[in-house]
Amino acid sequence: MKKSVHFGAGNIGRGFIGELLFENNFSITFVDVNERIIDALNERGAYEIEIAEEGQRHITVSNVRGINNAKNPEAVVDAVSEADLVTTAIGPNILPFIAELIAKGIEKRRVSGNTTPVDVLACENMIGGSQFLYEEVKKYLSEEGLAYAQTYVGFPNAAVDRIVPAQTHEDPLFVVVEPFNEWVVETSRMKNPSLQLEGVHYEEDLEPFIERKLFSVNSGHATSAYTGAYYGSKTILEALQNPTVKENVEAILAEIRSILIAKWGFDEQALKDYHKVIISRFENPFIVDDVARVARTPIRKLGYDERFIRPIRELRERGLSYDNLLKTVAYVFDYKDDSDQQSVELQALLAQKPLPEVVKEVTGVTEEALVSQIVTSVEQVVSR
Repeated sequence: MKKSVHFGAGNIGRGFIGELLFENNFSITFVDVNERIIDALNERGAYEIEIAEEGQRHITVSNVRGINNAKNPEAVVDAVSEADLVTTAIGPNILPFIAELIAKGIEKRRVSGNTTPVDVLACENMIGGSQFLYEEVKKYLSEEGLAYAQTYVGFPNAAVDRIVPAQTHEDPLFVVVEPFNEWVVETSRMKNPSLQLEGVHYEEDLEPFIERKLFSVNSGHATSAYTGAYYGSKTILEALQNPTVKENVEAILAEIRSILIAKWGFDEQALKDYHKVIISRFENPFIVDDVARVARTPIRKLGYDERFIRPIRELRERGLSYDNLLKTVAYVFDYKDDSDQQSVELQALLAQKPLPEVVKEVTGVTEEALVSQIVTSVEQVVSR
């Protein structure tokens, strides 16, 4: 049985990456600081997934164990040094905190004479996630370790897509996921191309697929949440039952299609069909997905290369319309959730500083004309 190490034993790690690794006959070592989950994995060596569809079938994932990296970092290093595949699903902001452990695992592979190539896949909602992780890992590698990594350790970028709503169960390992899933891996950066997983798509150039997913699923989902919150909805399903919210989601997806077609040459009808599937996934009646979960961390989601500002910039460069994306950005600035640190921080910035200054600070946009457009859009929404 092949060995995998997966950083992040949360719902996405267990409910998506873990399921596919199990189906491909891997043992899975989950690495996390959540003591309750790690202990449960070690006590039971298995967990259950429920598919959110008619019949609600269950899948048992076995051959699993857990390591608490805060308590036992050396065990993580050992696991990485012996792994056939390393994956992550911990969130972009956490990747730098696992880089040293991965680097030490790579060094241990080198010292032990392990010349079996291994790939490290960052399965995160970001463009270039694995390469970002590689840059962080390189900070901890010796000169010899870097030379070894360049030969034997790949960091191919990956795009992943599966809705795993926030949930609480008596069983800490049980997780409910939607039936749809997509995992695409970039072949050009793989060091072990012979190891390919069933159920995973492999593409030489991943960027079109990452942008298709990020701009479509992430932008569409976030639009459902922020527009829904503006109109008082508590769940994504409830939000999309409001015709105004659904129309806004459909409108921003139409703008997204125009940039994807102009930039990558995607087929228009295929994209329309893809976007219909996306909306149907958001409307899945077997999933209760809270607006608060999807809308969390608004400052990050307003970032320069994130799901709203990046497509706006690229549409603007090509002279294409982005009016509905602008409106959604205004809903993000208006979003208020006292339990979300970034929402509180954003509202504090808006209270303390002039709006144009906050727009520049949060979005990274410096072009005055675009800043002015965002400011005007925010003022129209906030002054309702």
